[in-house]
Amino acid sequence: MAPPPKDRCIAVMGFRSVGKSSLTIQFVENQFVDAYDPTIENTFEKMLRLGNQEFKLKIVDTAGHDEYSIFPQSLTVTIHGYVLVYTVTSQKSFDVVKIIYEKLLDTTGNVNVPVVLVGNKKDLHMERVISTAEGKELAQSWNADFIESSAKQNESVVDIFKTVLQIIEKNERGTQKKDDNCVLL
Repeated sequence: MAPPPKDRCIAVMGFRSVGKSSLTIQFVENQFVDAYDPTIENTFEKMLRLGNQEFKLKIVDTAGHDEYSIFPQSLTVTIHGYVLVYTVTSQKSFDVVKIIYEKLLDTTGNVNVPVVLVGNKKDLHMERVISTAEGKELAQSWNADFIESSAKQNESVVDIFKTVLQIIEKNERGTQKKDDNCVLL
C-alpha cells in the first residue's frame, strides 16, 4: 500500500517581472501566461509523485521583492523550501535575488535552507546579461541547486519543483521534521 501524500509548502520568490507566476502557472496548469499582472500573493496546489511517494504541494507565488522589501515572517514559519528566481536578462534581478537569499538566512536563522536558484527566460538569448556560469557560481556559493528555465517554452519547469522537493526530503531525513500543516499567517 502506498504511503499517504505528504504536504509540502514551497515559496517562489524574486524581483518583479522575473517570471515567478509564469513558472508556477506553467507547472500547475501547463500553460504559459503572457500577460503580466503583478502578483499580490497567490497559492496553488498540485500533486506530484517523486519515486513511490505522492506529495501535495502548496506553492506560494509571492509578490515581487526588491532590495527594500521586508522579508515576510510568514514565509519562514511554514515553508519547507524556496525557489529563488531571477531573469537572465536583468542584472538587477540577479542582484535582488542575492539580497532575498541573505534576508532568508537572517529571518530563518538557518544556514541550510532548501533552495533552488532559477535563471528564468533562457529563451531570450539576445537579451541575456547573466551567464549560466554566473548563475552556477552563485548557487555553488549558497550550496544550492541551479537550474536555467523558460516558462514560455516549458523548459526545466517541472525539474525546478522536483529538485526543491528532493532537497526538502533529503534535509528532512537528516533533521527534525517541520510541521506539515503549511499554513500562512
